Amino acid sequence: MKLLENKIALITGATRGIGRGIALKFAQQGANVAFTYVASAEKAKELEDELFALGIKAKGYQSDAAITAEAEKLVNTVIADFGSLDIIVNNAGITRDNLLMRMNEQQWDDVINTNLKSVFNITKAAQRQLLKQRAGSIINLSSVVGIKGNAGQANYAASKAGVIGFSKSLALELGSRNIRCNVIAPGFIETEMTEQLGTEVIKNWRESIPLKRGGTPEDVANTALYLASNLSSYVTGQVINVCGGMLT
Repeated sequence: MKLLENKIALITGATRGIGRGIALKFAQQGANVAFTYVASAEKAKELEDELFALGIKAKGYQSDAAITAEAEKLVNTVIADFGSLDIIVNNAGITRDNLLMRMNEQQWDDVINTNLKSVFNITKAAQRQLLKQRAGSIINLSSVVGIKGNAGQANYAASKAGVIGFSKSLALELGSRNIRCNVIAPGFIETEMTEQLGTEVIKNWRESIPLKRGGTPEDVANTALYLASNLSSYVTGQVINVCGGMLT
């Protein structure tokens, strides 16, 4: 039997990178997958087709989780379409890097809203269903930057540190109802976004990591699979660094 057989998962920001990797991994393990995208309908359709081919139910929803009303509508629609909701992966995130002296209010607000407020919105909207069934796994994507900070990323670091505090608090609130909440903190993961850094920068990153390579979306997806499944039934309130030893 597959690890997520017949489970219903909602993944935000899943048309590329880590989110896409998690969607595919969950589908391979039997989960029906609802996912969100903000702009790229074409990429969403491609992912839908790829997930369908794995023999599960899948549907993409154009929705901005940073907007409270959209998040509430999304969760209600997913539950209506799929019949339940077992796993939530809050993955959607952006960067607007700048030194603090040059960072403007818009750059701060955009990152906090997309990376942190969206986690609050989706989780709060889904909480009623999880409480009703007295079961669920919430997985929130943070970053090693949320643990150690990074120059030029005060907004991003603050948002990702906030995700950790939020998740630990939620684990304490919901544990008695058999609802678990954990955090994955990726390090340097090689995706379409990191390709823009250039060959030399990527090479330097790899050399600075104890495992001497960048991570892959599948590395993160494997950890998400563990946290979503019953393999981690006694794990909640934890932060798992998927960073190749970067923070060791």
